Amino acid sequence: SKITSDYVLYTMSHDILLGAEFDKIISILVVTFLLALVIVRARRLLINSVAQATAAEDLSRFFSPEIADKITHSEGWIEPGTGQTRTAAILHSDLQGFTRLSMEKPANEVITLLAEYQSRMVPIIQKNGGTIDKFLGDGILATFGAAVQTDHYSADCLRAMEQMMAETEAWAAERIAGNLAPQTIRFTAASGSILFGAVGDKSRLEYTVIGEPVNLAAKLDKHAKAEKAIALSTLDCYEEALSQGYTPETQMEIRAARDVGGVTGLVDLVVLKPVV
Repeated sequence: SKITSDYVLYTMSHDILLGAEFDKIISILVVTFLLALVIVRARRLLINSVAQATAAEDLSRFFSPEIADKITHSEGWIEPGTGQTRTAAILHSDLQGFTRLSMEKPANEVITLLAEYQSRMVPIIQKNGGTIDKFLGDGILATFGAAVQTDHYSADCLRAMEQMMAETEAWAAERIAGNLAPQTIRFTAASGSILFGAVGDKSRLEYTVIGEPVNLAAKLDKHAKAEKAIALSTLDCYEEALSQGYTPETQMEIRAARDVGGVTGLVDLVVLKPVV
């Protein structure tokens, strides 16, 4: 009958509407669930990112930014004895007469002087792409092209050396104006093949550089006194820097075939002098 047919049509329409409403609800629930997952995942990523950034910032207080980045982004646990061969430049900076001064002056005055010296030299090294390998008492050992490989490591090293010489002169003028004794700082540089890696044991690790250029830069520091030089580089490092785009802003004097204590054979050197 017509009534029966109408009832059937009504029932079918009602079921279809209910089905459509049910599908809509399911769709909403699925979308809500997916959005919740995305939000949770985004929150975790944000927390991890903040934690990693905080860890990197904390590490940067004790390591150079480049080393801190290597540690925080390492895919596995860093093991001692792992390293890579690199070609790099080494810069050695030394505050002259510091040992005697440390015995004559109060401890707080000595530490204040050391902190001021480092605060003036370290930013220049980092600005020129250098990495602080370690503080050696009153000395600073910096590397260029070791922690982060570049093809202009020697050029960066000698640019940094020139700027550090200029900063030393500015610091001396400030100390003289304040009735304080100016400090003499010597700078030496060498380049070549080095080994860059982690040394120590599982309880105490340190990234460092090992190799002939490292030893030579340190030995040149003592030899610089004999040459009466404030800044000294090997001729190889200097010529390499020129080929990498370095343009000297100081006077240069080549001193060939020098007998450097502790080094086998004669070494060709270059003295960097402030422009008068």
